[in-house]
Amino acid sequence: MNLSPDTAPPIRVALVDDQQLVRHGFSMLINSQSDLDVVLQAGNGHEALAGLAATAADVVLMDVRMPGMDGIETTRRLMERTRAAVPGSWLAELKIVVLTTFDLDEYALSAIQAGASGFLLKDAPPEELLEAIRTVHRGDAVIAPSTTRRLLDHVAPLLSAPSPARDAHSAAVASLTAREREVFGLIAQGLSNPEIAAQLFVSEATVKTHVGHILAKLGARDRVQIVVIAYETGEVSPG
Repeated sequence: MNLSPDTAPPIRVALVDDQQLVRHGFSMLINSQSDLDVVLQAGNGHEALAGLAATAADVVLMDVRMPGMDGIETTRRLMERTRAAVPGSWLAELKIVVLTTFDLDEYALSAIQAGASGFLLKDAPPEELLEAIRTVHRGDAVIAPSTTRRLLDHVAPLLSAPSPARDAHSAAVASLTAREREVFGLIAQGLSNPEIAAQLFVSEATVKTHVGHILAKLGARDRVQIVVIAYETGEVSPG
């Protein structure tokens, strides 16, 4: 692919699904876009881990339910690699979106807790799938907010149950400044940076600075992790 100096390289996508027909259909759709490129296909978690040890990718679309090593364990192992990777490398920036067949799939929640940046339904409209890849690559918005919200509402009692992780997150939330707490609450409601900037009457650059501080203080990888922490700590209530 020939790129002009002003053209960003395409987003590299890895597809992990045990159904070959699903992989083929997604591959055709993704490769029809000039800014997206499928660089790897894998039929299970073991193949994905082996493939991503040799092939660089930016976003992984991961089936959450697969025989052998499922999407949760595969996500967990990939996240271990990202945490150990050189900062700024492709591996350190790798994002995962899990795919599921129904929106109240508790497997999807487990994958998000393991480090996935969100989830999508397999029957989502093509444009939603394509935009999700771009969105998670940017890292600046929650994937499918309405779907993610339904899932989190469904499992809220599990999230808010007492646990060491919840205690740690509560302490981290308590360390936020008043303004950061405001931004935290708006992220948890699914608002984008421009929407938060408009609501708080500040610049988008200021919001990005606050988001960076919030991610660091909470030890969160991205905005989806922030939303999960908001449910855990009772900042957001179901419904």
